[in-house]
Amino acid sequence: MRFGFWLPIFGGWLRNVEDENMPPTFDYAKQVIQSAEKWGYDTTLIAELYLNDIKGPEQDALEAWTTAAGLAAVTEKIEIMTAVRPGFHNPAVTAKMAANIDQISGGRFTLNVVSAWWEEEAKQYGGVFTAHDERYERTQEFIDVLKGLWTEETFNYKGKYYELANTKLSPKPVQRPNPVLYAGGESERGKQVISSSCDAYVMHGGTVEEIHTKITDMKNRRARTGKEALSSFGMAAYVICRDTEEEAQAELERITDVKETSGYAGFKDFTSKSQLEQQIQLQDYSVSNRGLRPNLIGTPGQIAKRIVEYEEAGLGLLLLQFSPQLEEMERFSKQVMPLVEKYNQVKALS
Repeated sequence: MRFGFWLPIFGGWLRNVEDENMPPTFDYAKQVIQSAEKWGYDTTLIAELYLNDIKGPEQDALEAWTTAAGLAAVTEKIEIMTAVRPGFHNPAVTAKMAANIDQISGGRFTLNVVSAWWEEEAKQYGGVFTAHDERYERTQEFIDVLKGLWTEETFNYKGKYYELANTKLSPKPVQRPNPVLYAGGESERGKQVISSSCDAYVMHGGTVEEIHTKITDMKNRRARTGKEALSSFGMAAYVICRDTEEEAQAELERITDVKETSGYAGFKDFTSKSQLEQQIQLQDYSVSNRGLRPNLIGTPGQIAKRIVEYEEAGLGLLLLQFSPQLEEMERFSKQVMPLVEKYNQVKALS
């Protein structure tokens, strides 16, 4: 299992808790990612939203790409996965920016391609927001342009949304043939685009059975394209690790005490503008990305055993959320990661 974490660009992950002692500043983000490298984390995911979806649209939030470039220069080995939404970006400029950050990082920059869901944000920031399937048509062309510019000496393209003539991009990314393209999606159109054009699949939090079903489906879809297998399957999850199960459950009750604050401003768009496989309730939305659904809640031993179950289901990457970030990431690295390794060693010998 590779262990990743969401970079805390919104000031936390809890919509019902006002102050989580994790400010949305570059200095704090830098402290988190540099500590994570020491603690054995493999990846960080930087979400891209111009409005704060967790604490409310009026609150501070870091911009993803400038943050990624800054962190690439002050880290040495961690993968920096940054979200990109085609409706807000020129694909040729994006390809150039991504290649440059990949050069800065020495080949550690990857992308999470997101087709977007928040209509109000698009209105405020001049993004293109169309019907669901049309967003994925744009995403398909966006990916075509990225890969073409990263791999061809001179690139020409004429599509419905983008047109390029005799375009050159140099230097190319360090990673060949391209920086890894992650993507997540639950709609039929989304899964078609991901299975045919992306490199890895990331999912909202789900039960072991749900994740196993999704992985099997995406493996089959990918096989039908005739391309090499997807490189990894990842899942979002929120962790509550405590010395006793009772303490963990008390924390769960605290953070899911629903208060309809401005942090729920995007709830209607998230549930109505996306084609989701599971119904989402306000309590589920207390933590972003269905992070509570995997139930990584309890003692270190309980959490480690659940992680091994996800490994057996085919999951290879966890994108974790914590609060407060630094303290809980350190606890997880020291108390849970070694147990996962121990359980896997025992399993290998049995």
